Amino acid sequence: MDFFRQFKIWVLFTCLLFEYGFGFYLPGSYPHKYVIGDPLSVKVNSLTSIDTEIPFSYYSLPFCEPPEGVKDSAENLGELLMGDRIENSPYRFKMNTNETQIFLCKTNPLSADDFKILEKRIDEMYQVNLILDNLPAIRYTKKEGFFLRWTGYPVGIKVQDLYYVFNHLKFTVLIHKYEDTNVARVMGTGDAAEVIPTDDTTTSVPGYMVVGFEVVPCSVLHNIDSVKNLKMYDKYPSAINCDPTSVEMAIKEGQPMVFSYEVSFVESDIKWPSRWDAYLKMEGAKVHWFSILNSLMVITFLAGIVLVIFLRTVRRDLTRYEEIDKEAQAQMNEELSGWKLVVADVFRAPSHPALLCIMIGDGVQILGMAVVTILFAALGFMSPASRGTLITGMLFFYVILGIVAGYVAVRLWRTIGCGDSKGWVSVSWRVACFFPGIAFLILTTLNFLLWGSHSTGAIPFSLFVILLLLWFCISVPLTLVGGYLGAKAPHIEYPVRTNQIPREIPAQKYPSWLLVLGAGTLPFGTLFIELFFIMSSIWMGRVYYVFGFLFIVLILLVVVCAEVSLVLTYMHLCVEDWKWWWKSFFASGSVAIYIFLYSINYLVFDLKSLSGPVSATLYLGYSFFMVFAIMLATGTVGFLSSFWFVHYLFSSVKLD
Repeated sequence: MDFFRQFKIWVLFTCLLFEYGFGFYLPGSYPHKYVIGDPLSVKVNSLTSIDTEIPFSYYSLPFCEPPEGVKDSAENLGELLMGDRIENSPYRFKMNTNETQIFLCKTNPLSADDFKILEKRIDEMYQVNLILDNLPAIRYTKKEGFFLRWTGYPVGIKVQDLYYVFNHLKFTVLIHKYEDTNVARVMGTGDAAEVIPTDDTTTSVPGYMVVGFEVVPCSVLHNIDSVKNLKMYDKYPSAINCDPTSVEMAIKEGQPMVFSYEVSFVESDIKWPSRWDAYLKMEGAKVHWFSILNSLMVITFLAGIVLVIFLRTVRRDLTRYEEIDKEAQAQMNEELSGWKLVVADVFRAPSHPALLCIMIGDGVQILGMAVVTILFAALGFMSPASRGTLITGMLFFYVILGIVAGYVAVRLWRTIGCGDSKGWVSVSWRVACFFPGIAFLILTTLNFLLWGSHSTGAIPFSLFVILLLLWFCISVPLTLVGGYLGAKAPHIEYPVRTNQIPREIPAQKYPSWLLVLGAGTLPFGTLFIELFFIMSSIWMGRVYYVFGFLFIVLILLVVVCAEVSLVLTYMHLCVEDWKWWWKSFFASGSVAIYIFLYSINYLVFDLKSLSGPVSATLYLGYSFFMVFAIMLATGTVGFLSSFWFVHYLFSSVKLD
């Protein structure tokens, strides 16, 4: 009864925690109040394409530059790693002031290089990404009676062997009236706002908040002669007809391009906390939710059946084994079969014990990082509005959890060595360098490809230095501290003694590794639906926000990995195969193989427009990096659960 009472308390606490998280969730930090006439500045992010997955700077194309020059906005670590390069733009608005026919600039005549690069970017379907008050520009298109939402707009379009550029933008800014008039202007950016109460009635002017940002791109043929004497932000001399269904501005080598824009402000009922709803709406949401629920129910049902059968079998074997008296046991020793016969070999040290300890330590670190990061994201602390916070949080938690990795790896090393702590420094050092070293090698190789393409996705040299400092100045020392604690902690005592001469393993009908590799299908079944949405978020530019479901799927994946590994370990012991250490790791870790195969399937069928060997190499390189991390995390779950089970099983048996 105490167990169920504690279980109900934990469930209630978890529900309250999630409810608090939903109440707390307000994307985008603080609202920014603007008074009528206040300047609004549009920012530009990297040009992106789902055809190449290689981002480029906005000003790598011959677009208009702001009069004060191009300046980078402050970016966090996650934004830089994701390839975001946010810069200022020449587009300027005034709050709640409609403007039309605004001349922006006339570019220099297109050189041969500029003309070719524009053609290439249009062929590769690159999108321009604009940002206003931390909201990305959204574009609506109508297809077969349905409205489709897109973030950003295309650089141009190709029609009958001619390339047209979208040189006129029609902006619509949705605003919501700020109810509290007894508040002074909010100074600074929306991320660090200060609200200053005041009694001065002269400042009680109606204020507004930006709650939506829409754009309609048009290709308009301007009269070049009529803009010769115009300066930036002057009024274009004639009316501009923005028709998104027709194109007029064909680019030609040696000819300049003229850019213009218009803006209108519309009061909206959308409140500031709900302004991200338009971006987070997912097509086929009901299918998404019901598919995940169906998957969870099926996998939970299967796992429950496996667990019940498994527990009943083990309990029956233990009961029968313990009921045999000593004389009968001695008499039946020759007739006994199964896991009872490997009692003197089950804890024999595995091959490559140091590598196993290192992989388990890194797996604990990756799994802990995933659980904590997804939990914080589910509670709303890492919203899509805060760009880069998810990657930054993952890095932070991974570095901090180095102390846990060192502790687990060294304590396991001492357990395998029967209490001998010799070599714990070497194990700790290798734990700190194994996974980060492989990650550094993969990212550096891919980075050279991005550097060669002059992409903003390439990690700058300064960021490489920062990552190295995080690695060697924080992660490595913390891992060594964890190793020291593991060396001082008591090792886990084996319940049985190990013979000096290993027992011969009987020949098996089928290779045991075949069963191990096939075991990954059950854990894969828990996440393949969610995997599609995650892949679409990474490679198709869609916003992923259902972290609550992802957290549930992660917990379910951990449970299924543990159960699959337990069952396979028991099956191996029953056929007198005592080499269970590595097999328990790969029984659950083999799910990574199926995820990598799914990644290839996604590349062939969902990213079939992906062009060029560089793009395919980047995709496969990042997929391998992700799959390797998943293998370490899931393998660790399987090994630790199997180790606990084997220790519990043989400590429950009465032995002389």
